Amino acid sequence: MKLQMVDLQREVSELRDELQVAISAVLDSGAFVRGSFVSAFEEDLARIHNGARVVGVGNGTDALQLAYMAAGVGPEDEVIVPAFTFFATAEAAALLGATPVFVDIDPETFNLDVNTLESAVTERTKAIVPVHLFGQSAEMDPIMTIARQRGVNVIEDAAQAVGATYCDRIVGLIGDIGCLSFYPSKNLGAYGDGGACITENEKLADKIRMLANHGSERKYFNTEIGVNSRLDAIQAAILSVKIPHLESWTTARRHVADAYDGFFDNVEWITTPSRMENATHVFHQYTVRVPSVWRDKLAIHLKEQGIPTMVYYPIPLHLLPAFESLGYGEGAFPEAEKASQEVLSLPMHPHLSAEQIEYVADAVTAFESKMTSYV
Repeated sequence: MKLQMVDLQREVSELRDELQVAISAVLDSGAFVRGSFVSAFEEDLARIHNGARVVGVGNGTDALQLAYMAAGVGPEDEVIVPAFTFFATAEAAALLGATPVFVDIDPETFNLDVNTLESAVTERTKAIVPVHLFGQSAEMDPIMTIARQRGVNVIEDAAQAVGATYCDRIVGLIGDIGCLSFYPSKNLGAYGDGGACITENEKLADKIRMLANHGSERKYFNTEIGVNSRLDAIQAAILSVKIPHLESWTTARRHVADAYDGFFDNVEWITTPSRMENATHVFHQYTVRVPSVWRDKLAIHLKEQGIPTMVYYPIPLHLLPAFESLGYGEGAFPEAEKASQEVLSLPMHPHLSAEQIEYVADAVTAFESKMTSYV
């Protein structure tokens, strides 16, 4: 049996007729940049985000950069980011001349450890960026309390968590601006690049839209230095086809996670994903922890059985060469460093069958017979 981390071919097969109609409509219209198809998707996305303002942009990294720009992030400012996340969260701040300030993570959720947050805030802090990693919300209430007390913006990186909630509030709308990615492997993915900023603040939404259009509200009249970041019409039409399926796909992901949990319940050397009582996990990834002495060997063992795995992320941000100049060294953020040595993501998508899930689980547990040779 051969599996995939994400089965996009199966997804396309199931939606092919709807997708072809949507793509043909764009081709027939001749409206390939902005226009009615992008507006329609923005309205679709707004409907599942409590009517919030939505601005479609080129990709998730652009969404972060535009959110930072709208919040006034620039040179001499600091942006607080968890040390264990995808590079773009910090990269987008650095591109604006700001300094990423890293904080450690909660070892159970992999999200920003609120106990380390307050001491990281300084007079230069312009934004706090909680990342809802792998599909589960960060602890937003204490984050918002600290941010509001210190007058700091909160930009939510919800690239992996579309539809997740925290205390019955949808992520991305708890802070000032939420950032989404529609990379093809995401829970709501385009068939190319795409992203969006979401906010309940009309002024911020208008500013993001203006900045994404070369700093211009009307053609050839540029009031600020902006960027060129557009969600193109074909991707918007594809996303409009897919968005009605998001809820059922999320339910299916949770069922896959439940099944994995059941198989690994009594496996002492595997730590399954934690689930916060006050949040809903949308399982963009199903990421387990395995002692570092065995993690990479387990990945090789699974590959031999036709089972792909991924390590998100093998190097914490503060140890990447790109951020060497910030002066962090090994030991600065021990939980982030330990996570990078122990995490392993297993296949996770809505189309996994019960047979496939059991096959993965059996292959994982069968590795136990090999473990003594790796100690």
